[in-house]
Amino acid sequence: MSQKHLKEAFISNLNGTSLLEISLGLSLAPLCLLCRGLLLILHYLHYGKPLRSRKYSLLLDFLVLVSPLLFSCTVLSSVLFFVPIIIAAFCAGIFSKIYSQRRHETRVPFRQIVKGFQETYLDPGYIPAITVFRVYVNVLTSVSILAVDFPQYPRRYAKAETYGTGVMDFGVGAFIFGNALVCPEVRQKSYVTQPKFSSLARQFFSVWPLIFLGVGRLLSVKSIEYHEHTSEYGVHWNFFFTLAFVRLAASLLLAIFPRTKSWVVAINLAVLYQLILNTTSLKMFILHGSNGRDTRVGFLNANREGLLSLFGYLAIYMASVQVGLWLLKCRNSVKDWTEAVCSLLLTALVLFVFLHVSQAYVDPVSRRMANLSYCIWVLAHCLTFLICFVVTDLTLVFTKLLVKGSSVPCCWNVVKPPNASTEPETEAVPVGGEGKLSHICLISAINKNQLLFFLLANVMTGIVNILIDTIHSTTAFTLCILHLYMFFNCLIMYILHAKNIVLKFW
Repeated sequence: MSQKHLKEAFISNLNGTSLLEISLGLSLAPLCLLCRGLLLILHYLHYGKPLRSRKYSLLLDFLVLVSPLLFSCTVLSSVLFFVPIIIAAFCAGIFSKIYSQRRHETRVPFRQIVKGFQETYLDPGYIPAITVFRVYVNVLTSVSILAVDFPQYPRRYAKAETYGTGVMDFGVGAFIFGNALVCPEVRQKSYVTQPKFSSLARQFFSVWPLIFLGVGRLLSVKSIEYHEHTSEYGVHWNFFFTLAFVRLAASLLLAIFPRTKSWVVAINLAVLYQLILNTTSLKMFILHGSNGRDTRVGFLNANREGLLSLFGYLAIYMASVQVGLWLLKCRNSVKDWTEAVCSLLLTALVLFVFLHVSQAYVDPVSRRMANLSYCIWVLAHCLTFLICFVVTDLTLVFTKLLVKGSSVPCCWNVVKPPNASTEPETEAVPVGGEGKLSHICLISAINKNQLLFFLLANVMTGIVNILIDTIHSTTAFTLCILHLYMFFNCLIMYILHAKNIVLKFW
């Protein structure tokens, strides 16, 4: 068997993992973010100034925000249940140290601190959880696309062949979800009136890089005979094409239907698509081709998974637009966001109930078809992931109030209340320094060039696979390669961000 066929077999015919294991894995990113924030606050408490060294900031960010993810999907995957517990205990220890030291300085009752925290006003113009969600989806995807080619990456985390919930199956849907949260239709102010099809026209111009990248990937993969999983998207199709066409189709739908009713469009799309799958031969066509023997003759047969899964991804996108609109509603206090977290949590729980019913009575989760169960699963887990980041931000805000003057990049700014001019100054005043510190934050660096980061990860993955026999790599070698690969990608983004360079041509 050739190296190409060996690698294709290595990532084929898999069945995914459990929803619980995926939830445990997703909890790591918010915990790592919390740990980084608490360490920065502790540093300020000890030295009286924030960490301003770019070198040490990059090192801290990489070791705390990225490195634990690499270990958890390789050597620590067998004990994944204990990893979040250990990180959470470490965070609790840091918080306890911060609180005890602060209590010695100012003897304020804990109840009074909590009351002040609930009345704290936050910057309504920036929701860090959205930025961090999108960046971490990109980071997790970049880790997985290379790690999956090494034996230390559990096969259950890879994309399932037909039915199943793999970590990488979630990553595809989460990418769609993250794109929809910040799409032009979401960011457009409600009081601004624009021609109905103006967004569609802009999208035609903005998706050309995705089309270009899709064609580039297709040509490069075919020319060097790079290994590929045909049942993932088809012979010629790839994820760049899916992103482009979903964005175009969504803009068309949002030009026809009101933005505030995008959830209705999403439900109708997902349910109608599932009905067609169940009542016609479409499901058999996707899984086995027109002749029932997995033929790839003709464009539709060759790319049936990529083309027909667009309906499911479009439903996810439309539902995510509704989430984005709801998140961007004006909320300017901790109390408002606490209520928002409760609402999101309730929605996620309802979706998990629907997921159980859908899997039991309709169809199991299938990323290959992007069926109804897949759509519900992606939305439920994305909302859970987002909730974790919001809770993390609120925790860091509370801790920053304990240590006046401390700051954490990519975290909520505490602002003066609207009536601050007539009241005495309290601890809920502008923290200051957040904007100045954003230039030494890895999250801000990746966020500024997200598409470039994803493209660079794809190119580096190809180079590593061409140069290295990944399947027969030892554990130490695998960890070394994965860390070098991710550090290189992060370093490039960090340098571009430090020089304020945004590589965007559209």
